[in-house]
This record gives sequence, C-alpha cells and structure tokens, in this order.
Amino acid sequence: MTYELFKEAVVRAAKKRGIAEYELYYMEEESISVSAYQREVNRFNGNVTGGVCFRCIADGKMGYAATELLNEEQAEEIVARALENAATIESTDEVFLHPAGDSYRETGEQDFPLPSAEGMIPFVLDCQAKAYDADPRVCDGTSSQFVAERVTTRLTNSKGLDLCNVCSFQGGIVGAVMEQDGLKYNAYDFKTGTLSGISRKELAASAVEKAASTIGAEVPVSGKYPVVFDPEVMADFLAIFSSVFSADQAQKGLSLLRGRENEQIASAAVTLMDDPFYPGCTVQTSFDAEGVATATKPVIEEGTLKTLLHNLKTAAKAGVPSTGNACKSGYAASVSVAPYSFYLKPGELSQQELFEKVGDGIYLTEINGGHAGANAITGDFSLQSAGFLIEGGKKTKALRGFTVAGNFFELLRAITDVGSDLKFGLPSGFTVFGSPSVLVKELSVAGK
Repeated sequence: MTYELFKEAVVRAAKKRGIAEYELYYMEEESISVSAYQREVNRFNGNVTGGVCFRCIADGKMGYAATELLNEEQAEEIVARALENAATIESTDEVFLHPAGDSYRETGEQDFPLPSAEGMIPFVLDCQAKAYDADPRVCDGTSSQFVAERVTTRLTNSKGLDLCNVCSFQGGIVGAVMEQDGLKYNAYDFKTGTLSGISRKELAASAVEKAASTIGAEVPVSGKYPVVFDPEVMADFLAIFSSVFSADQAQKGLSLLRGRENEQIASAAVTLMDDPFYPGCTVQTSFDAEGVATATKPVIEEGTLKTLLHNLKTAAKAGVPSTGNACKSGYAASVSVAPYSFYLKPGELSQQELFEKVGDGIYLTEINGGHAGANAITGDFSLQSAGFLIEGGKKTKALRGFTVAGNFFELLRAITDVGSDLKFGLPSGFTVFGSPSVLVKELSVAGK
C-alpha cells in the first residue's frame, strides 16, 4: 500500500473512533555506501528503512503508536494502539497539534538521486590509489568511502497540514595512515558532493597531507595559552554542547542558560546562527517535526542570547512562539528539540591573520573523548587533543598527547575573533554543525 492510500485508511479509522485531533508522521531513509581498504572494496551497505507514527489527543493526553507496515489492518491497529497509549499517560503537560496557516519558505535544490554501487566503486578505489600515490609513507590501514543518503518526511494532521520534504546527503571520506620510523600517523578528510563533483585527487591529497603534518609531534609544556581553534574542532564543541541551547533541557534544569534570554553570555565577536536554509547544506527543511514553519535566526547575536530553541510544548511553557525546532530522531521517536545548520557566523580575518594576532600559542586541530570528557550541564570539559605550536604568528611544530580543559560558557566569553573560513561537518540527522577558525584568548593546556 502506498503512503497516500495508508493515510486515507488512517483518517477513516480515526474518524470511526471519533478522534478529532490526530497527526500522521512518515519518514523514509534510503542509504548506500561503499568502502575500500588495501586497494580492494571491503564493504557495501544498502538500506531502505522507515515507517509512520500516529499521534492523537484524547482527554487532553497525547497517544503515540508506530508501524513499518503500510496496510489496511495496520491503519486500524495504529489508531487503536495510540488511543490505548493516551489512556496511560500521567503527564499533565498541555499537548498540541499545529494548525495550518504558516508560510513555508522553499528550500534549495536538495533531492539528488542515490548513485549506484557500480558508480561508487571506481570512486573509492581511485581515492585509495591516489592516497597511496601521494606519499611513499602511506601504508595499509588507509581507507576510503562514499556515502549517500536520502530522507523523505511527510506530515499530515487533522488541522489541515499536509507537508513533504526531501533532503539528500552525499560525500566522500578518505582516512590516510602513514608510517615513519616504526610509528604510524593517521588523519582523515571529507568532501560533500556528488561522485562527479568531488575531486578524488584533492580529497586523497588533503587526507595524506593532514596525516603527514602530524609526523614528529611533540608534547607541549603545560600552561595557559592563547588558542586558535580549527573550524572542525569548534564545530565539534558546538555539537558536544548544543543541548544547552535546547529549551527542553533548560526547562528540565539541565542547562545553565535557563531564563537568560537577552543576557550577554558570550563575547561581542560571537553570533551563533540556526539556519534550516543555509545555501549548499543538505539538511534544509521548511517545517519541523510538528509542522511549524522553520526560520533562520540568531541564537546568540553579538554575544547576547536571543532565544533558546523551542518546540510547541516548550514554547507554551515559556509563553513564547515555537522557534520551529521540533525534532524526531526517527519516525517512531518522541518529539524533542534540535538545531538545523548550527554555526558561528564568520568574521573577516583569515586563519593566517588569526595566527599572526596570536603571535605565540597553540593551533587546536583535534579533540577526543567528548562523550566522557565533557559535561553539557555544567559546561566543563577536559579533552585529549592534538594540534600545532604557533610561533611568531606561524604554524610550526606538530603537538600531541596533551589535554585542553575549561568551561564552554567561559570559552564563549573568551573568544576574541572569529575567522572567515566557515566549514561544516558531516550531518547527523537534520543537524549539521559548522564554524570558522576561532581565537580564544586563553585556555589551560596540560602537557609535560
């Protein structure tokens, strides 16, 4: 049964049971990936997953039920189970379904057909060959991969909504491993784009260059240093601590930003954007998981917290409109809160100009252990790191084996300059984090 026919069957079943307020949320995820190792294809994955979630309001409670099967029997069953679920809900929170009437902005072109495995195999093998050819020290362990995903979401409810969004992500990844003097060094790089749009030579060369630059790394002397954050590292920090900007977390007492809207929480150099329409990003959407129209907005503007991110429930509790950030991690998941393209707005200085402004300090290119070494509630972090020494305004010796420690909220206040080299990471669901290089006036470094 098609989604359209299933939707009609669910509507009939809901009306038969006298349900006046209901919603049907559909998600289909198609993915394909091919990877190569030791100059041979070693893995292929192809999946199509998805299903529907039916929500209904009965006696002021929201009931959920989900299924992967789209047939007449399941249309009846999903409605019955949602009603049963609503009867067991003990929460007294007010529940909502969003009515029609929003103005929905169009997204950019993002519905790209998935490539075939036959087309992906030459890409990953050629990336392997070009990585080995780039430097004689490249050794076994070097890998390459091409990944493509396509996600379709549809939302229909009894208040007149009937919405559809399709987004696609495609990209290549090369992980280079190099050996010198019995020691191995590794790094990776990625490029987003189609098979024909990514330069295999440039991708492989970039990964190899990153790995080569770490050869001979030393442990820095412990102390407090001015630090330039690589764009990928600052994007990682935003990912680790993104939950502090969730109104849901704040209302549960799990964010120190609760009730701090319109306060100065960062330096004037910091403007943090949430943009579901950022040009070129593959996670654009005109509506959130509740059907609310999405919008581009500053979360922090020149250091001032302008808003937390809301869904309908958190917005009602706060007495403000939803920011259109309702999220579902999967078709059967409950509604939560998440950003879209979440990034620091770039400034005007190049990375080299940031180095020159530092004079002597550290260029941070890698952090590890965010799952255990960072506390999003307090903002504290202590992370294993790697990078380079900055001497006389230039990047010099590679550094390894040190820890950076501090507090995320203090870090925001310590940012003096934001670079011009905005870069986004790989998407996770409907969220992608990005940042330019960032200069922090002081950070604790534990080395030798």
